[in-house]
Amino acid sequence: MNRPEAPRTRHGFPTGRAVYAVAPVVAAALAHIGPAATWLPELRRRRFPGLAGRGSPGHVALTFDDGPDPASTPRFLDTLDGLGVRATFFVLGENALRHPALTRELVRRGHELAVHGWTHDRPWWPSPARDTRELLRAVRVVDEVSGRAPRWYRPPYGILTSGRWAAARRAGLRPVLWTAWGKDWRHDATPASVRATVAADLCGGGTVLLHDTDHASAPGSWRATLGALPDIVRDCREAGLAVGPLGEHGAGGATGTPGTAAVAGTAGTAGTAASFRSPAPG
Repeated sequence: MNRPEAPRTRHGFPTGRAVYAVAPVVAAALAHIGPAATWLPELRRRRFPGLAGRGSPGHVALTFDDGPDPASTPRFLDTLDGLGVRATFFVLGENALRHPALTRELVRRGHELAVHGWTHDRPWWPSPARDTRELLRAVRVVDEVSGRAPRWYRPPYGILTSGRWAAARRAGLRPVLWTAWGKDWRHDATPASVRATVAADLCGGGTVLLHDTDHASAPGSWRATLGALPDIVRDCREAGLAVGPLGEHGAGGATGTPGTAAVAGTAGTAGTAASFRSPAPG
């Protein structure tokens, strides 16, 4: 009896026809996740400054992700009022729909609304149709609830897959990530640690990422951010830097999709793998 020929392997890896069989799957996966290597800070700063949120050298853009949240966002609004600072809030569509009055309050107090997606999900698996559908839904809800059409987009975890790049173009949004963050999602974050982490990468023309809620972070972690906020603003001002939203930052955002070839030369294989397991909620 003739038995089916087993796939030939060399050192445990498929060869011949087996390689041809899996090659399209591998290529599709790389095309989907390859652009997400822009999550890596050094790559982003050096190769894609617009995506990193680089703007006017005398200005720092202050941004918050994941809200609005009635348990915490109002406290940030009060603190920002006291500091005389306006910021950009990257809101989740589901939260804007759930808390429309608070979403409008952000605008009433002079802040800028941007889109963080519909939910704070993980974008590992290719689903361009879903990405587009959910982002368009988020844009529509933010516009209808607040009366302001958003301009900026930052995906959860800062991971821009090819599907999310395409969705942003379809929605007319400019992707913007960050140059400095506070790692304020951690369970062990303190006001001092958040301030020091931001300060390590703080620079003129930079964009700071913080969170006004623990929606996708350790419970209560927003308190560390709130405690650090006055000192972060003070650090900027003492360095001669104005603090405000992206709309006053002179940042163009990103307009094109970096292909896998564009990011591979700088990020390398390890960098691409790292983009899969970003620890940050973003």
